[in-house]
Amino acid sequence: MATNFLVHEKIWFDKFKYDDAERKFYEQMNGPVAGASRQLKAVLSGPPEALSQAAPGTSSGPGASGGPGGDHSELAVRIASLEVENQNLRSVVQDLQQAIARLEARLSMLEKSSPAHRATVPQTQHVSPMRQVEPPAKKAATPAEDDEDNDIDLFGSGDEEEDKEAARLREERLRQYAEKKAKKPLLVAKSSILLDVKPWDDETDMAQLEACVRSIQLDGLVWGGSQLVPVGYGIRKLRIQCVVEDDKVGTDLLEEQITKFEEHVQSVDIAAFNKI
Repeated sequence: MATNFLVHEKIWFDKFKYDDAERKFYEQMNGPVAGASRQLKAVLSGPPEALSQAAPGTSSGPGASGGPGGDHSELAVRIASLEVENQNLRSVVQDLQQAIARLEARLSMLEKSSPAHRATVPQTQHVSPMRQVEPPAKKAATPAEDDEDNDIDLFGSGDEEEDKEAARLREERLRQYAEKKAKKPLLVAKSSILLDVKPWDDETDMAQLEACVRSIQLDGLVWGGSQLVPVGYGIRKLRIQCVVEDDKVGTDLLEEQITKFEEHVQSVDIAAFNKI
């Protein structure tokens, strides 16, 4: 059963034969690669003199001018020359490292032997152990000191005089501060208001309406410029500007005073409000 099953399978049993044939074909096309590699190993393992002697012979041989073998031999010579240069550079670098190490050792010896270096080295000082200081004993009170204590006024008659002097100085400073503050001008908060006063109809006398509005006189109110702005259907409204002090005059008070002229004024609107 297994043999019959494998008969119908597409298995390449002879693939190794085709691989060998393909390898031999490419070896014939590219030349003796194995021989060139062995020659390269022999040249690299030999001394530099043999390499310098083999280089011109290899490059000028009969097989160097044509064929793949000549290319491989030329490549081997170039690689060998690079190896020689690499070895020479390594020896130069080692010599430089040894010279630098000797210079560093000499510099360190000179620094240690110089007197300036000795002066900079701090000398250790012997510090004696700290001794515990005993607090001074309280002296016994003498009879003279007892008499001085008895002379002290316990009722503080002198303190009362000092308190009066301090109170007088405090009152004087408060008075000076109050006078200084009174002389300083206070900042008054003001606002610029633009009012739109609308009449009842187009027959309203706008000059009379403006005169009525300007007749309002309040503390902290200053009227400014005005103009007539068309609304529609021949009706125009009065746009008037005023400056008020915020603490004295408000927008509600202005609207109340203007709307008292019921014969001319229909309504009042605030078109703009800006702080000064």
